[in-house]
Amino acid sequence: MRRRLLLAAAAAVPFGRLAQAATPDLAGLTQRGQARFRFFGLHVYDVRLWSAAPVTAANWHELPLALEIEYARSLAGGEIASRSLKEMRRQATITDAQAQAWLAEMQAAFPDVKAGDRITGSFEPGAAAQFFVNGQPRRRVADGQFARLFFGIWLSPQTSEPALRGQLLGGGNGSGNGA
Repeated sequence: MRRRLLLAAAAAVPFGRLAQAATPDLAGLTQRGQARFRFFGLHVYDVRLWSAAPVTAANWHELPLALEIEYARSLAGGEIASRSLKEMRRQATITDAQAQAWLAEMQAAFPDVKAGDRITGSFEPGAAAQFFVNGQPRRRVADGQFARLFFGIWLSPQTSEPALRGQLLGGGNGSGNGA
């Protein structure tokens, strides 16, 4: 019985609601929410929202925050960039020139990933997005509109995954399901 309790407690630790950041890309931030993204039932990644202050549906675009994505499977960096651009276009009209420039930035920021790899994005409201891969700085995109639309993939009311958004902003630990 004691062994089962210890195993259950150990399994619950990664899903702690207010875990403190231990890596340089998340220094000084507190975990506020998390979710699991599935596509046609396949576990693609886990995403965690980090910030110094509480994040709400109304203020997410005004606060410095970070999204940490831990991949559960291998994906090509180019596919991550292309899908990200498609999701950004759901939120706002983007010119062809912006789309081309932003795609190039994301292709440079996102390497091919395998299970266990982490890409963390740090949001600087109105200014930039900074990307880290497995805790190491990778690329900074100094464009406030890009940054807001990129983080809006998960946090905007126009997200394609409203349940996942709710889990991140509400501090839940459930699973989002892609269609």
